[in-house]
Amino acid sequence: MQQSDDPNLLVGYNTSDDAGVYRLNDDIAIVSTVDIITPPVDDPFLFGQIAAANAISDVYAMGGRPITCLNIAAFPAGALDVSVLKGIVQGALNKIQEAGAVLAGGHTIEDDEPKFGLSVNGVVHPKKFWANRGAREGDALILTKPLGSGVVFNANLKKLASQEEMDACIRTLVTLNRAAAEVFEFFDVHAATDVTGFGLAGHALEIARASRVALEIDMDKLPIMDGAVRMYRQGVNTGMNGPNRQLTENYLQFDSGIDRHLKEIAFDPQTSGGLLCSLPADQAQEALTRLHSQGVSSSRIVGRVLALRDETYLFFKQGK
Repeated sequence: MQQSDDPNLLVGYNTSDDAGVYRLNDDIAIVSTVDIITPPVDDPFLFGQIAAANAISDVYAMGGRPITCLNIAAFPAGALDVSVLKGIVQGALNKIQEAGAVLAGGHTIEDDEPKFGLSVNGVVHPKKFWANRGAREGDALILTKPLGSGVVFNANLKKLASQEEMDACIRTLVTLNRAAAEVFEFFDVHAATDVTGFGLAGHALEIARASRVALEIDMDKLPIMDGAVRMYRQGVNTGMNGPNRQLTENYLQFDSGIDRHLKEIAFDPQTSGGLLCSLPADQAQEALTRLHSQGVSSSRIVGRVLALRDETYLFFKQGK
């Protein structure tokens, strides 16, 4: 399928970016995205918060500011009380308002399983948006949230996650990427994405392929949720680790000494994950300091951008 050749479509679907960007005039471009998920938790309010933070994140990943949201809900009205749906919407509204956006409406359909998400519109300057293309050789890579939510949720179902580990995971997921995006506005971000269902490897591969570079990621520097690697060692996994590995395995290389359970973190599917940004190496430490000062405490410099020499786009390294 051929993408529109409208010159005002600044970002479309060719590079599998996080959102579309369409120029309205010389000063304003609209950022458009949609995302919907199944419940990772039983609590309706928390589900709404997580789903909203997850959807709004795509606008932040493009350097935009969210302005309007529409609810998208699938709900088994015959099986669940309407109070559950109200709780989900209230949770979403909480995050929408925290983002400085407004809820403008939505649509609900009947389904056997609850699903919820948002269609989000944001704004950005047509010359200042971020995309997943544009990473440059010599750049540093910063990741702003810890990895491992997929395995933590599955471990919780098997009663292999402590309450403290589960609570910390949920706190991460309901946290907007707003503070991180606002910090990065002061720096020369060359490429950005948020790490969600395809895992770190999948989303890093999108940056690398769109930018025609290679990314080197230091596994020892990755922020990882408490207990996540232990859970993989205990035999917990997710339904997406395998597909995420198959999607990327022909384009990546692991150092031989990396523990096989740690490798799974690269494929762990995230919900409401952090921003992965490529920016000049000489700006990375200052950006990291500002991120920490603004409460984005899990942020880490996790790697660097290399020249592309063959079709190996990702190198996962053992720390020195």
